[in-house]
Amino acid sequence: MSDLVFKTAAELSQLLQAGEITSVELTTACLDRIQAFDEKVHAFLHIDREGALATAQEVDEARQRGDDLHPLAGVPIAIKDNMVTRGMPTTCASKILAGWIPPYDATVVRRIIQAKLPIIGKTNMDEFAMGSSTEHSAFGVSRNPWDLERIPGGSGGGSAAAVAGFMVPLALGSDTGGSIRQPGAVTGTVGVKPTYGAVSRYGLIAMASSLDQIGPVTRTVEDAALLQELIGGHDPLDSTSLNEPVPALANSVREGEDLTGIRVGIVKELTGEGYEAGVLSAFQKTVDNIQSRGAEVVEVSCPNFEYALAAYYLIMPAEVSSNLARFDGMRYGLRVEPEEGPVTSERVMAASRGAGFGDEVKRRIILGTHVLSAGYFDAYYGSAQKVRTLVQRDFDEAFQQADVLISPTSPTTAFKFGEKVDDVMAMYLNDIATIPANLAGVPAMSVPAGLSEGLPVGFQVIAPARGDAVMYRVGRAVELTTDVADQCPARDWKEEA
Repeated sequence: MSDLVFKTAAELSQLLQAGEITSVELTTACLDRIQAFDEKVHAFLHIDREGALATAQEVDEARQRGDDLHPLAGVPIAIKDNMVTRGMPTTCASKILAGWIPPYDATVVRRIIQAKLPIIGKTNMDEFAMGSSTEHSAFGVSRNPWDLERIPGGSGGGSAAAVAGFMVPLALGSDTGGSIRQPGAVTGTVGVKPTYGAVSRYGLIAMASSLDQIGPVTRTVEDAALLQELIGGHDPLDSTSLNEPVPALANSVREGEDLTGIRVGIVKELTGEGYEAGVLSAFQKTVDNIQSRGAEVVEVSCPNFEYALAAYYLIMPAEVSSNLARFDGMRYGLRVEPEEGPVTSERVMAASRGAGFGDEVKRRIILGTHVLSAGYFDAYYGSAQKVRTLVQRDFDEAFQQADVLISPTSPTTAFKFGEKVDDVMAMYLNDIATIPANLAGVPAMSVPAGLSEGLPVGFQVIAPARGDAVMYRVGRAVELTTDVADQCPARDWKEEA
């Protein structure tokens, strides 16, 4: 099997531009690896072999003609299955959308197509992006390439597993409360949630519109920067899109070897109780390493982060209840008619939603509907929005003391399947360190920071809104302290005879 699958997107870009490899050769290598190993990982829900190879062939012909191409042209990519892709199934890993083929492309997908990156396929996820383990997919779990008996995180476990398993160099995920960063932490990949509005959400099937953000999933910080530069920028189809130029993120990455003059704040409330000893040890070692690169490290306090998890699990379900109301068997989605009795619209909706949605989706819809109901709106949803404002103020004050904030990405390493799926609170606590950034709309990334008992640990870097560039600079410095991706057991997988 080709060693091309082990190279970074930046390295592959250089080889393609130099004419040392072809996109067809590279895309075929990725497809062959998926065919050989995805049966045990289940990172993908759909593979578009024909479409990917057609794009690769188009890139090779354009390069031979001397056409001006995007630097990432010809580098394969995978897309999380909640971003609509014309002519390709988009299901959100839910039975209610099984087999649906969109008639249009999400803005990020359109930009990838215009840049001529072969789209390998759609990756598995927790149903409608609700979960932290990819155990809530209607089409089966994805597995962690570091240990196939452990979860790859969620909701974007499929994208993270595909990248960690060397099936694709690039993938896209969506992050509502940590769904890019937490999978990144437990799979040893780089996961980025850009500033809210920096990347268009048009064509992302919404979970919680004020929290959702599309971002890169890669093996290196540089690859993430290159991908965000490609998909970022203003989109008139998204009313929350920032109307400003995309910063030179790749240039910031190249400045990451020296952090002189950068103030880094350790968030007191995001370390300590509830975090595994191995996670805290890897975190502290990385802090020491970036300090040796010139960073000034201080401790900051964000007291309202204590309430962020509770606020999130009121705001998010409320928006879920609203956004998923359209999937009712009458307007969109699976239609199931009642087996007995009259066929009324109300009974069709009940039967369709009962059959089409999984337990976790139903749980959040019910909670969100209750939160928004008369008599409870002010007590729950209104109070949660006030807490959200307090979290934003905590960030404002913390960024007066530090250029970026840091914490472990997840309190634990990857846990085994079944350990938490029936313990709802334990599952929700996986997002305790990632949720504040979504509530405030600020950028955050997870970078591998070593191992704990042979499993990856994630290091989170949080920057002020529109501060993606400094986040990438510090993320690169963190990356230079470890070589986690090279230690993944998936590198040594062998094809069965």
